[in-house]
Amino acid sequence: MRMFFKLTVRAVSCIPCRLYSGGRPPAPLGGRILTHPEDIFQHNMWDHVQWTEEEREKARQKAEENSKEKIPLEEQLKYDREAHKYWDRFYETHQSKFFKNRNWLFTEFPELLPPDTAGMYIPEQGQSSGLDSCSESGNGEKHQPCGSSTLTSDMDTFPGQHAAFRILEVGCGAGNSVFPIINSIKGNKAFLYCCDFSSRAVELIQEHPDYDPAVCHAFVRDICDTTSPFPFPPESLDIILVVFVLSAIHPARRAQGVVESLAGHLKQGGIVLFRDYGRYDLSQLRFKKGQCLSENFYTRQDGTCVYFFTKDEVHHLFSNAGLEEIQNLEDRRLQVNRAKKVVMHRVWMQSKYRKPYLISGSV
Repeated sequence: MRMFFKLTVRAVSCIPCRLYSGGRPPAPLGGRILTHPEDIFQHNMWDHVQWTEEEREKARQKAEENSKEKIPLEEQLKYDREAHKYWDRFYETHQSKFFKNRNWLFTEFPELLPPDTAGMYIPEQGQSSGLDSCSESGNGEKHQPCGSSTLTSDMDTFPGQHAAFRILEVGCGAGNSVFPIINSIKGNKAFLYCCDFSSRAVELIQEHPDYDPAVCHAFVRDICDTTSPFPFPPESLDIILVVFVLSAIHPARRAQGVVESLAGHLKQGGIVLFRDYGRYDLSQLRFKKGQCLSENFYTRQDGTCVYFFTKDEVHHLFSNAGLEEIQNLEDRRLQVNRAKKVVMHRVWMQSKYRKPYLISGSV
């Protein structure tokens, strides 16, 4: 089903109108701004698009309509109980061909680069500072070295223990973030951990020619199981990357507990980088009746599930875990099918939350 929308172009207050190098504002969230409606079919994607009240109401009504018919409770349980089977089948079918490498990561999330290399990443000529149309999609500040970690765990040795900068990617899939990160951190005393619910996804990463155990440790992990230990101590991570992961968790499995568990493994000053689906994204509106599990939570035809967040929900999720907001943005774009002359609204959430430094007070 195609979704057609009336186009309204407005000035966007969060993006300065003055020109920058290359004619685009810097990150976050890209700089391709549609200022003349007649230019809409010149590119595949436009950034920072505001909706009219009419468009918002139309999207709300569409989501309400496709949510009226819920999947019976007894049938819902299988999507949670057998989730690993659905994801294993997904990666076995698509392997590494489903998504493109997320080369946009270093523009939107420069914090991923070790402190001694931050600011050195330069997109290739012609590369957009935003996400391409096949991606799931920062402020421009450089990541400062995080506070020293207190490794109080009983672990004597662990992968990456000698690294000065440690990253964890949760829900790494087939490695579309893993390999751009590996290629960027080599030789910088940095180490990447990556885990996924699907054992098949982890196998695909370990079989990849660019996988290097000297800088990366891939492992299978159900992040909803907050009692199982990670292969590194608490308060040992500088960065945790969570991209299109929490949306796959059934609301009954307590995403809040997942975030709190992850926050416990951050150093003081460590940062969570988050990106996921936003409320009323095109993919939510495309669901048909009978695919809704609960409010704003759906199952796809392949059995995998997806939730659509609001900005407030994201903020509560991370702030309730004791993290402080650096960035919490609603990324609204126009995706354009130039051949069919179709314009589609995309909505993603992009956020950064930091673990506060403990300040010792005088007695």
